[in-house]
Amino acid sequence: MIETILLNYLKTKMDLPVVMEEPENPPERYIVLQKTGSAMENQIKSATFAVMSYGASLADAAAINAEVIDKVLAMNPNDGVFVAVLNSDYEYTNTATKQYRYQAVIQIFY
Repeated sequence: MIETILLNYLKTKMDLPVVMEEPENPPERYIVLQKTGSAMENQIKSATFAVMSYGASLADAAAINAEVIDKVLAMNPNDGVFVAVLNSDYEYTNTATKQYRYQAVIQIFY
C-alpha cells in the first residue's frame, strides 16, 4: 500500500513522529499523513496526500513542511515510487486547537 510506503519512508527520514491519524495526546512537533484520493491511468497508479506538519511555532511548522517536501520529492523507484510532485503547500494553522500547522499536497505516482 502506498500509504505504508510513504509512512515508513518518512519515519526513516524525519526526526519526529510521523502518523496516519491525530494522536490523542499530540506532541508539540509531528507529521500527519492523509490520503485524499487516488487514480490509475495507463496502468500507472497515483495517490494524493495531504501532509500536515505541526510545530512549536509558525516558523517551526513551516520549516518542518519544507523538510517534508524535500524528502518526499527525493523519493525514487528504490523507495517504491516513480515520482512525487508538489501540488501546493500553505499555512494551515488549526484554529480549533491553536496548533501551528502547515500543509503540503503531494501527488505520488507508483
